[in-house]
Amino acid sequence: MKLPRKFYESLAIGAPAPFRALPVRLERMIHFVPPHLEKVRAKVPELVGQVDVILGNLEDAIPLDAKEAARKGFIEMVQANDFGTTGVWTRINALNSPWILDDLLEIVGAIGNKLDVVMVPKVEGAWDIHYIDQFLAQLEARFAVKKPILIHAILETAEGVKNVEEIASASPRMHGMSLGPADLAASRAMKTTRVGGGHPDYKVLGDASGDGLRTIAQQDLWHYTVAKMVDACAANSIKPFYGPFGDFSDAQACETQFRNAFLMGCAGAWSLHPSQIAIAKAVFSPDAGEVKFARKILDAMPDGTGAVMIDGKMQDDATWKQAKVIVDLAKQVAAKDKDFAELYGL
Repeated sequence: MKLPRKFYESLAIGAPAPFRALPVRLERMIHFVPPHLEKVRAKVPELVGQVDVILGNLEDAIPLDAKEAARKGFIEMVQANDFGTTGVWTRINALNSPWILDDLLEIVGAIGNKLDVVMVPKVEGAWDIHYIDQFLAQLEARFAVKKPILIHAILETAEGVKNVEEIASASPRMHGMSLGPADLAASRAMKTTRVGGGHPDYKVLGDASGDGLRTIAQQDLWHYTVAKMVDACAANSIKPFYGPFGDFSDAQACETQFRNAFLMGCAGAWSLHPSQIAIAKAVFSPDAGEVKFARKILDAMPDGTGAVMIDGKMQDDATWKQAKVIVDLAKQVAAKDKDFAELYGL
């Protein structure tokens, strides 16, 4: 374990100093783009104004014979566009793959100053983060990158979930974590082929009534893992995210899964299809009614102390903190989205 005094030191001579706190950014959806497809890259200028983060995907869903084309396409995509306040991320190939070294070497060398976050798949422990941390510092120094590139870990193995606290605190580069439900299901030997979401056979039954009827409630396969991830991230001041929802035809189920994650503390989710952008934007922006009530609490308790009654409900310093979370997020959303600014009255 690094000593506290050394935790924020650069890991390479000439590399930028690590951030002491994460940059404040709105990241309701991480929109995945397969950069080996020219027709998809051509839509990026339009997407920049619609999404909070554009991610060039190099890993799963990219055919083996298109790995190099995806890397090259991502570099060309970033060089050709002005992203403004929209985040620029890439998901690199796994650490045990033959492409990982070239992914980082070529991307940081070509577009390091425009790259915000590297998403690392199948992270199993702090050692994986330490490796990427050191390598990124060396590349930043070599290519004169001016700001530190952050690391985002995907939890998609049982070992990664077991070590989630150590992963979250492994480096000042840590941006956050995402749930990777498909690979995690396989790692755990879960009996499902779904990518995220619930399962009709994972349920609880109410007691049988006199006529033999029972109430049935489908349960959330991912509640435990998301809660564990949220706690690890919150304790280390980094961001938790829900990952992919694979059934593009079921918007209602997608919205429900995203909303569960939002209520539990997640900052955003992945959007794999254009139809999921609007869902994530709506879900991970606070409800206007909640914002209005939260502002009432803050207005009634300017210094956050004491207790007041608002609309028949007692509010105190704890609810003041809850209200501040909602209002602070609303202000971030309003600063980027004028439609929400009008909705919130901000």
